[in-house]
Amino acid sequence: MDSLSAVSEELAEIDGQIADIFRALSNGFQKLDKIKDVNRQSRQLEELTGKMRECKRLIKEFDREVKAMERRTNANTHRMLSEKKQSMVKELNSYVALKKRYQSNLESNKRVDLFDGRNEGFSEDNDMLASNMTNQQLMDKGYQMMDETDQAINRAKKVVQETVDVGTETAATLKAQTEQMSRIVNDLDSIHFSIQKASKLVKEIGRQVATDKCIMALLFLIVTGIIAIIIVKFVNPNNKEIRDIPGLAPPAMNRRLLWIPY
Repeated sequence: MDSLSAVSEELAEIDGQIADIFRALSNGFQKLDKIKDVNRQSRQLEELTGKMRECKRLIKEFDREVKAMERRTNANTHRMLSEKKQSMVKELNSYVALKKRYQSNLESNKRVDLFDGRNEGFSEDNDMLASNMTNQQLMDKGYQMMDETDQAINRAKKVVQETVDVGTETAATLKAQTEQMSRIVNDLDSIHFSIQKASKLVKEIGRQVATDKCIMALLFLIVTGIIAIIIVKFVNPNNKEIRDIPGLAPPAMNRRLLWIPY
């Protein structure tokens, strides 16, 4: 503490708070060994867990202060502060491991209490000493405990069976939904194929329509040309530059008929 005070008052204060938490953790775990009630053990363990979280926060704050003053300290001081932090972390980890061990034992005790099916009235009955009970009472008590254990096992089996049933129903629902999704995907593929086929058909119809339009336009031009030639031939039959149309007779010449009297 004195060496830390010479380096920084803030580091010394944080170190003091961490030391107080470590003492509280040590006393708390010693007290936990003497507690037999499961609920009190759980509350005590939660309180110790909160102290460990606070200690972790203080160690992080200690580390930030060390890094902030790294440039203002020499190598020996920095090494001393780093070793101090490592020592804090190591001690905290030991309490964390101890907490995990107690937590595991506590959960095991809770599972035993669940299957035993104990209650307050039953715990009061257990206060009777076996030495004050007759053989018949001991046998009756043993049968009673066996019946209660069987009932607890049956309750556990019922819960397990209900869980299995729910899981089976969920699996069946998922399977049905998966099959439905597969059908939807197949329908979408069919629709996509139909759309592609319809697009090709529309393109082919468009090409045929365009071809028919070209043919009709060509025929129209040919017919128009023939009509124009015929009109020109009838209007100016002496025009030798216009050739006769094959299959069409040339227009008749105007002939003067001489009348010869007999």
